[in-house]
Amino acid sequence: MQVRVLGCSGAIAKGCRTTSFLVDSDLLVDAGTGVGDLTLDEMAAIDDVVLTHSHLDHIAALPLMLDAVGSRRTRPLRVHALRATIEALRAHVFNNVIWPDFESIPSLEAPFVTFHDIAVGQVLALGSREPKRIEVLPAVHTVPACGFAIRRADGGPHWVFSGDTERNAPFWERVNALDVAMLVIETAFSSREQVLAERSLHLSPAVLADELAQIEPGKRYPIYITHTKPAETEEIMSQIEVLAARQVAGLAERDIRWLKADGVLTF
Repeated sequence: MQVRVLGCSGAIAKGCRTTSFLVDSDLLVDAGTGVGDLTLDEMAAIDDVVLTHSHLDHIAALPLMLDAVGSRRTRPLRVHALRATIEALRAHVFNNVIWPDFESIPSLEAPFVTFHDIAVGQVLALGSREPKRIEVLPAVHTVPACGFAIRRADGGPHWVFSGDTERNAPFWERVNALDVAMLVIETAFSSREQVLAERSLHLSPAVLADELAQIEPGKRYPIYITHTKPAETEEIMSQIEVLAARQVAGLAERDIRWLKADGVLTF
């Protein structure tokens, strides 16, 4: 299984695209602006999209992708999300004001998209060409949100994505029970903006350290930092390095890396 990093930034700028990951060739995790780097054929090959939440940086490209390749598909694109996320998309995006209602275009019988409710704790079996098992993990954010643990259907370790979140003990309780190949976790703000991070329910370096300290002893896997604000990326990573050098619990002796767009994670 491979994960192609289409976008992993907390905002846009030259070379920075917002959250989206292509797992193998048929599953899209979030639909941020990074989706725009896919070819038409690559977009048309996606069968399923799983969304962590309704914020624009995670769904911005979904309506545009449907417009680009909906007519090239032989069946609707399946979008899987929490009920609140689906309701937000219907009310605020696919409402025939901001964007056409592709649940009824070109017809109710053969729409470009169908929406499917998911819930935390649920396990999905998706992918007819490249079957995968997707477990829905809890997240703590300003809107209903989730993360995902994904592995091949026939077994193997998981790629774990926190989604947008702040302190989240239930997440670690579940992750510690999984075989994890790598973790992608957000750290949106620097320590300088820790108060803002807490108000917006995002992580900052010190809180990241507290969260990673909940990983069970003996568990070792690469940890990729995502969702950094472009203007703060260097500051955030520098602060994480300083805390690690001070042997702060959670960061000491961890394999922590900055996630970069255009990268491919293979395991």
